[in-house]
Amino acid sequence: MTGAVGSEVEVLVVGAGPTGLTMAGQLARYGVRVRLVDRALDRVHESRALAIQPRTLEVLAGLGVTDEMVAAGNRAVRLTLHAGRRQRSVPLFDLGLSDTAYPYLLFLSQAETERLLGEHLAAVGVTVERGVELVGLERTDRAAVATLRDRDGRVRRVSARYVVGCDGAHSAVRQFAGIGFEGGAYPQTFVLADLEVDGVQPGAAHAFLSGRGMLFLFPLGRPATWRLLAMRPADDPTPPGAPVHLAGVQALADTYAGGALRLHDPVWATNFRLHHRAATAYRAGPAFLAGDAAHIHSPAGAQGMNTGIQDAVNLGWKLARALHADADPALLDSYQAERAPVGRMVLRFSDRAFTVATATNPLVRFARTRIAPALLPAVLAPRFVRAAAFRTVAQLAIRYRRSPLSTEGSHAPRTGPRAGDRLPDVPLADGGSLHRLTAAPGWHLLLCGPPQGWPAREIADLTRRRRGQLTAHQLAGLDGVAPGAGAEVLRRLGVGPGAHASYLVRPDGHIGYRAGGTDLTGLRAYLVRWLGA
Repeated sequence: MTGAVGSEVEVLVVGAGPTGLTMAGQLARYGVRVRLVDRALDRVHESRALAIQPRTLEVLAGLGVTDEMVAAGNRAVRLTLHAGRRQRSVPLFDLGLSDTAYPYLLFLSQAETERLLGEHLAAVGVTVERGVELVGLERTDRAAVATLRDRDGRVRRVSARYVVGCDGAHSAVRQFAGIGFEGGAYPQTFVLADLEVDGVQPGAAHAFLSGRGMLFLFPLGRPATWRLLAMRPADDPTPPGAPVHLAGVQALADTYAGGALRLHDPVWATNFRLHHRAATAYRAGPAFLAGDAAHIHSPAGAQGMNTGIQDAVNLGWKLARALHADADPALLDSYQAERAPVGRMVLRFSDRAFTVATATNPLVRFARTRIAPALLPAVLAPRFVRAAAFRTVAQLAIRYRRSPLSTEGSHAPRTGPRAGDRLPDVPLADGGSLHRLTAAPGWHLLLCGPPQGWPAREIADLTRRRRGQLTAHQLAGLDGVAPGAGAEVLRRLGVGPGAHASYLVRPDGHIGYRAGGTDLTGLRAYLVRWLGA
């Protein structure tokens, strides 16, 4: 039986996986009173999600955890393809990507990711309430009342201005909010295991291709050296959820690798089936969805956890701003407008890659086992080919040009990143970078071109009135920039010698507004709408 509302909070986050931990961290960064609950009694101690993309490392840098992740993780630099006795090695990350500080895929177990994010939350005073389950949710247009049940059976009601469901594929928030979850399950059963493996070169990722399916080995480090992912053949009757025995996994590895691998010392293993589903909406009144609660798909391309973390980064600052009385209601609507297309794109990408990897059609099997190992190294040999492919997988190409928050002002540069695009990174003289310059919470105004052309008093007035919300930075050629790099900074932003342009960078590192010249009329109008009068 539930009683009266016992406590109030600005935002209740349900689910303390990587998405929920990031969401709570983002909200705490902006001074929001946040409460984070999870029905599990402890964080995960298995690897589960494994790879962290460059864009995720960028957006987490603001929380101060990226350097620790990089130190704890493993950068795999080569992919080795095995097809029978043939081997082909493909370099993946020697790409020379100059617009990010993290031009690589970082292998780090989900257990370590959650540990580092959890330690950050503890340091800023946010406690993960374990053993607390959401069992009811009442919504109005203005707030929500959540019913929570503790591990000892005690029931409490909590009032929250907003509720964010980061509680996975079986999201209680999604169910109570009445949001559909459309899609289906793939027919194949898979094995996932963290264990030791003899017979493969350490430090590289390995893919074993056969007519019956594929087996992958990824360098993990902890809690075991390797992560194994393998598809059970179509004639294998093992159901999802059945116990996994080392002898059975060894037999499966023998099928794909011809006896070249010896598996031992498993730490964790599971049978599972993959789903591809998407929420019909990312919002219902004060309730929002992020991560697996909004979209689930195959692990092809290592997109799942990364997409969820970036959902949280996109929504976190918007919720913080929406708690102010003068916030434009359309700000929260932009969350779905920006992130739902990304979720659909990831579903399409992972579904196509998964279909190619698992299809049993004879022609596809021949291409997978005979043609791909021979041609893939040659196709991917040119650096620009690998760079273009990796940029998409790395989520560096995500942009929100059609978002209501993206505005091209008058005389905007003809080249360079547009409104809605991610701000590229460029090294600066002090050892920092453009991303570090704009890493502090809030919006950042980049003023490009000779300083004497800008209306100094007007800019000072803008930043004074929005103290704590807006910071202005002067980018004037070589001033404050590494020798020889000043022109490069402006070139990356599409600003020619002697020209002026302004770029307004959102708290999540995307460009909200840009214009050419020194007239700030359009910028003022943009700030009034989205940051308040």
